[in-house]
Amino acid sequence: MKIPTTLKHKPVIVCENYENVDGRAAYRSEAKGLSLGLAQWNARGKVDVSAKVWRHTGEKWSRQSEELPLHRVLDLAIMISRTKLYFQEEAYRWAKLYDPEKPVLERVGLQGDAMTVAVCTGNERIDEDIQLFWQAMSNDDELIGERLRTLARILREMGY
Repeated sequence: MKIPTTLKHKPVIVCENYENVDGRAAYRSEAKGLSLGLAQWNARGKVDVSAKVWRHTGEKWSRQSEELPLHRVLDLAIMISRTKLYFQEEAYRWAKLYDPEKPVLERVGLQGDAMTVAVCTGNERIDEDIQLFWQAMSNDDELIGERLRTLARILREMGY
């Protein structure tokens, strides 16, 4: 399915078969494509690049398609990686899978400040939800691990 090129987001680089590789939803996903392109929120004289997940209902392109600035995509990758590392190396030490007295996993230094990655202790059902989250992460370990290994390989090739 071809990603629309007549909407406000202007695709430049596309993956038009994303539905075939969308994790557990592969081959039956409503997320039909991904694109990197010119952001829909661009104003005169200011151009931003964004990533977009294109969803299709089977009949039309969905308003639930998401567009994200590239730095946010990378911030999400950082959060996923740090969370996976936490569950691999630290969570088992705590009966609740976290220390309620010290819920911060890490402050990741980024330009301007640091992104605080922490367990959401404001969630009144966090003790139950973190168990479910950990199980879901474990169930998807192969999917996530494959993508992280691929990302690590590409980053090494780029010199990072």
